[in-house]
Amino acid sequence: MPHSSTQEITDIILKAANKARQEIKPGQEKSFTNPVKWPIDCLVGPGLEGAIACESEIGYVNGSSGELIYRGYNVFDLCAYSNFEEVSYLLIHGHLPTAVQFKKFKKDLVSYRFVPKTIRTLMSFPVEEMNSMAALRLGSNLLRREFSYVDQRTYRPDYPPISSDEDSIPMETRPMGEKHAIYEFNNGKITQRNNKFSELNSPSGLKSCYQLISGVAAVAAAVSRMRQGHLPIEADPELSHAANLLYMLTGRKPTAVEERIMDVALILHADHGMNASTFATMVVASTLSDLYFAVGSGIAALNGPLHGGANEQVLHMLEKIGSVNNVKDWYQKARSRKDKIMGFGHRVYKAYDPRARVLGPLAKYLVEKSENKRSLELFNVATELEKKVVDTLGVEKKIFPNVDFYSGIVYSCMGIPADLFTPIFAVSRVSGWTSRVLEYLKNNRIFRPRAVYVGQFDLDYVPLNKRKGEKSDKK
Repeated sequence: MPHSSTQEITDIILKAANKARQEIKPGQEKSFTNPVKWPIDCLVGPGLEGAIACESEIGYVNGSSGELIYRGYNVFDLCAYSNFEEVSYLLIHGHLPTAVQFKKFKKDLVSYRFVPKTIRTLMSFPVEEMNSMAALRLGSNLLRREFSYVDQRTYRPDYPPISSDEDSIPMETRPMGEKHAIYEFNNGKITQRNNKFSELNSPSGLKSCYQLISGVAAVAAAVSRMRQGHLPIEADPELSHAANLLYMLTGRKPTAVEERIMDVALILHADHGMNASTFATMVVASTLSDLYFAVGSGIAALNGPLHGGANEQVLHMLEKIGSVNNVKDWYQKARSRKDKIMGFGHRVYKAYDPRARVLGPLAKYLVEKSENKRSLELFNVATELEKKVVDTLGVEKKIFPNVDFYSGIVYSCMGIPADLFTPIFAVSRVSGWTSRVLEYLKNNRIFRPRAVYVGQFDLDYVPLNKRKGEKSDKK
């Protein structure tokens, strides 16, 4: 799509893309890009590290070369030429929309920005005292009540329960499953049944995806306003998704450049493989719960400091360093203490994060255009720290900047408070969460890994009045 009014932003993205393509080694990882022949053997570490949960056509993270692919399209190209609405359509539907489809999709998203019942109910809670992610999760639950019928007292699912806790893993494919366990891997095929869960009006259907993409953004903006002591701002139907988000957050219409950069940031965060929040969303959805509860679980997972919030901590770290002159000494002390350097390294990437390749130059562009000297100083601290880390840990352990290192600077330059960085992450990731749920439910199998029991056996029960001595509770 043309971005004639922000060509300089397009040029920055294309320059970053060209640099990445000159540095990366092309080629896909065969073990993560070929069709799966179930069952499979794989090395699994604690936390299911290395486990293969499903097949997907939605997104691919090539950690060895530093590539991010959405439905076959390189994220650099999508940032340069597309927009968040179109990328959301791509993730959910599996293809880029026609002009007619795109117009209808945007119209639907605009209509779902208006969530008066949700905002009114949210305002009855002490949002200003709540963690911003807790308020966002509450809001996502309220969206369930506004948009769907599943929160009504009289609601009953139209499919019977299978089992409360069947350890032998029954087949739950499309959509009801079986009453008893069926091992169906012998012939390598999964039984196909009619799929009720892709219907438009289902609480786990397309309409719910659209509602959550727009609704979570509206809730995040309202939460930000309330936490600052302001009233929420009603959505503007004439603005794009990115521009409207900035407008509802800050109270002013963004410039074309700000709108474009927010659009790019949303695209970069829209999907990223089987990360913790995506997995949490899919686990809840696999029980045939609805998308609103599933997305609420994704928000809850993203709230954890091991998943979301690093960009906020990056800003605190840069502030603590203070100036470029302090970087060398600070870094040496941090390494000697084996401190975590916020914004560097990634569980998957062993190369430069492609999202950071885009956000770094965009942060530079914003701070140079800004009259805020402190923002420029913090960016200079960031670039100097990056040089130190890449020259040492980059060479030794392939640790490079990740998406969080520059995103906080980008957001702060656009007037977004630091406590809203992680909610904005969630606003973007709703597209990825919901698209992966829709895909998974087509051949649903409830997630049911096993734990290895390492406890005791054959203990004799001792009545309470005969127990002697004190045993400390294991934490």
